[in-house]
Amino acid sequence: MAVPVTEAGRAIPHQQAADAADGRVNILLVDDKPANLVALEAMLQGLGQNLIRAESGREALKWLLANDCAVILLDVKMPGMDGFETATLIREREKSRHIPIIFLTAADKSQTLAVRGYAVGAVDYLTKPIVPEFVRSKVAVFVELAKKGELLRRQTQRLLASEQAARELAAEQAELVRDLEHKNRELESFSYAVSHDLRAPLRRIDSFTRAVLDTQGGALEDDGRRFLDRVRESIREMAQLIDDVLYLSRVTRAELREQEVDLSALAALAAERLRESAPDREVEVRIRPGVVVTGDAQLLRIAVENLVQNAWKFTGRQPAARIEFGVGNLTGEPAYFVRDNGAGFDMAYVNRLFGPFQRLHLADEFPGSGIGLATVQRIVHRHGGRVWAEGLVGQGATFHFTIGRVRG
Repeated sequence: MAVPVTEAGRAIPHQQAADAADGRVNILLVDDKPANLVALEAMLQGLGQNLIRAESGREALKWLLANDCAVILLDVKMPGMDGFETATLIREREKSRHIPIIFLTAADKSQTLAVRGYAVGAVDYLTKPIVPEFVRSKVAVFVELAKKGELLRRQTQRLLASEQAARELAAEQAELVRDLEHKNRELESFSYAVSHDLRAPLRRIDSFTRAVLDTQGGALEDDGRRFLDRVRESIREMAQLIDDVLYLSRVTRAELREQEVDLSALAALAAERLRESAPDREVEVRIRPGVVVTGDAQLLRIAVENLVQNAWKFTGRQPAARIEFGVGNLTGEPAYFVRDNGAGFDMAYVNRLFGPFQRLHLADEFPGSGIGLATVQRIVHRHGGRVWAEGLVGQGATFHFTIGRVRG
């Protein structure tokens, strides 16, 4: 494709940016004779680059103040300011100091001028008449070098920008971590304050209701005593709820200690304690032996206990209750589970199961604060795993979880 020749005095800065974007570079031709410029243009037109024409050294210097180029073809013999003077001034300017200069001349067969040209920084010195192929091949080399240099410059800029962005991101992350640690400390202080402030009025209410029952119980009717009993029962529920909230907070902040943990043994121990608390219940418990993972023993014990207790509670109305602990395979990853044949749940509400205080059954049917499964989820997440549930109303439920790397 033919590239229009631009006169140096009419160079447009935004055009240079557009040329750089499409990969073209500038070649500056400096000669006081228009015929020589036309000849050079004809030689170099096939390179597909921008050919910039300057008819004097001053015009070339003026153009170089605002523009860059891959190579300069500079005539030696020019009136006013010759090629050597022009080259000297080009080399004195920081912006143009490293631009390759090829001298062109029809004089000095003795090579004296060539020595002088090299002395002022020329990369080559060609004597007229010039062989077009020879000129094109030399200029093409500098064009390619300029393009590679520009590519390297852009890559360096991108790298520096990327490093700067990475440093800024790291600084932001460090600030976020500091802010999070500060908020966690504030939350911990708030939790203890809430615990103290809420417990104090509950204790007073409990004391007064007990005092009324002790001193005035004989004068109360059955409804009055029953109402006070309900008040005291609500106080105990509120106290347990406060304990559960603080417990959930501590589980989130607890430091993790990695070791081998026998989940089978934890499940068996949880089931045995439940049997002791309700010896009249008939529950078939199946536990797969030898299920061992790496994680925090204390937190995993809490998670397994909560899941087994959950299964025990929701099989409370099942005459032939059954609870199972085992391990399956999920796309090559072990997935542990606790399964029961109890009340189950509607899968339309499965996303509510692991939220604090979220309940899918009435409290008078299956008592609880709604904290247990939220605690399980946080423990599993802190171990780099995930937890999910499957169930059908009246046909039981299965809670699955995985264990990844321990997260501190």
